[in-house]
Amino acid sequence: MKLSVIIVNYNVTQLLRSCLLSLQKYIQEIEYEVIVIDNASTDSSWKDLIPEFPNVHFISSETNDGFSKANNRAIQTAKGEYILLLNPDTEFEGFYMKELLDFADSQPAFGCLGVRMHDAEGNFLPESKRSVPDMFNSFEKLFTNFKKNNSKSYYRSDLEENAVAEVEVMTGAFLLAKKDVYEKIGGLDEAYFMYGEDIDLCYTFLKNGYKNFYYGKFSILHHKGESTIKNEVYLKRFYGAMQIFIDKYYKESKPVQYSFLKAGLKLRYHIEKIKLK
Repeated sequence: MKLSVIIVNYNVTQLLRSCLLSLQKYIQEIEYEVIVIDNASTDSSWKDLIPEFPNVHFISSETNDGFSKANNRAIQTAKGEYILLLNPDTEFEGFYMKELLDFADSQPAFGCLGVRMHDAEGNFLPESKRSVPDMFNSFEKLFTNFKKNNSKSYYRSDLEENAVAEVEVMTGAFLLAKKDVYEKIGGLDEAYFMYGEDIDLCYTFLKNGYKNFYYGKFSILHHKGESTIKNEVYLKRFYGAMQIFIDKYYKESKPVQYSFLKAGLKLRYHIEKIKLK
């Protein structure tokens, strides 16, 4: 089997249904499977999709242990040479999966691949192509909205939206990787409950000598934020994930950057917390 599509669902049944329909429509010419793991949704309506999609393998988790752990659990059952981590709030928009896999096959040190994403209004989502966080681009991300057209910023604004190029970080909303390489480097770090795990995974590919690619020739629709409630729990998980990342990679090796980033994250967290009130 060439491909295993892995989808973690949490209380987004209608979006999941649209996602599965788009896979049915657009993935052709390859042997693939779809594995959906429900992460203890409080809304049990996802079970109504089981008879509608008899070829999809549904897994029910009794507890919500986070995005990373759910993906890793589902991948253990995957039979594909490649795995595609896919958010349930995304939709394919073309018959491009075979070309993406052919491209991946052509790369001798293939790590992972992402595509161009846009929201329901057609707006490009800049997190489609990113740099590994450091002291300078993190300041830009945390405290400014400026994006120089020719700068290698956090959101890689030096690259066109439809470019095909090596890029350090892709989003976990659509992330293609070889299953054996994914397992070799340890998969998603389960210390991350939600957010940040995709940055960590992409960085781990790079640190192990693999190359990551942005394939902006093709796009997906991402109903960004539809399954996310912006509350204090969200803030703690989001900024907590960034803290895990800098603790892991900067605390001992780059103490100056670490101190700067830690202070910046703390300040930004408190700013966002005030906005909620």
